[in-house]
Amino acid sequence: MRAMWKGAVAFGLVNVPIKLYAATEDHDVKFHQVHAADGGRVKMQRTCSIDGKPIEYKELAKGYETASGQVVLMEDSDFEGLPVPGMREIEVVEFVPSDQIDPVLLDRSYYLEPETTALKPYVLLREALATTDRTAIVRVVLRNKTQLGALRVRDDVLVLQTMLWPDEVRAAEFDVLDTEVEVRPQELSMASSLIDSLSTDFDPAAYRDEYREALMAVIEAKLAGGEGRAPVVAAAAGDGGDGIVVDLMAALRESVERNQAARPAAAADAAPAATTSATTKRSTASAPAAKSSARGSAKPASAGRAVKSTSSAAAKKAATSDAGAAAKPARSRTA
Repeated sequence: MRAMWKGAVAFGLVNVPIKLYAATEDHDVKFHQVHAADGGRVKMQRTCSIDGKPIEYKELAKGYETASGQVVLMEDSDFEGLPVPGMREIEVVEFVPSDQIDPVLLDRSYYLEPETTALKPYVLLREALATTDRTAIVRVVLRNKTQLGALRVRDDVLVLQTMLWPDEVRAAEFDVLDTEVEVRPQELSMASSLIDSLSTDFDPAAYRDEYREALMAVIEAKLAGGEGRAPVVAAAAGDGGDGIVVDLMAALRESVERNQAARPAAAADAAPAATTSATTKRSTASAPAAKSSARGSAKPASAGRAVKSTSSAAAKKAATSDAGAAAKPARSRTA
């Protein structure tokens, strides 16, 4: 466990340096709000209710709203000088019988671990509380808030349980309970017998969160069925992106597919170029003029279509030249 607070328990002239640890942890299955189309997390933006403009963190202030709707803005200086106990001290106010503390007042629980040098006064306080069956009522500042607390013994550890202030507990005022109801002795006897039949020593380990287990089984079944979405990466601010969520695996897959699709097209362009090159060589052997013409009009091989069209023109010219050369001797022989 990781200590969340360091301080000391102060009672009388005794000071016990301790570390504070959260005694409980939340195992509830947590869900996030996501975009149903792609699974991207939905972000909530702070906006002003009056002008509708986004608010940066540095523009925030503490405000108290009265019952009439007026808002009182608070400055940091307004909190100075307020009556609070020591910021790093658990101040023991009094010791009371443990059975006088109403459980409805109890809130969060924390374990107290003594520093090595404070082990003896820690054990002394623990044994004194256990022997007298007393609970220490304390005041402490946690998360910048003054809280009332109960310091008691659980097994061999001192436990601090923060408490609600008395005015934070609602009164149970139900008019229906004012109605007179007659309970017959035999009914009360039967109810008592039922309680006796179900009575046993309490064992917390005998209970489990069946709803959470069933919910996790549903989630795991969806994962096993391939319904899980790949993690998504949002474009970082200032990188030129427009906030589009990019699936890294999808981007890689698309890149591979594009490269594979480009290979046949490149091969198709290369094949006519090779054929044209061979034709040009044959034409050059029979028509030197065509060779010089093709050489003069040829451009760097960065544009395959230009090379192809130039070579085709040279081939046609060479073929015409061959036909003319063959026709002239034939007419001379006839004459």
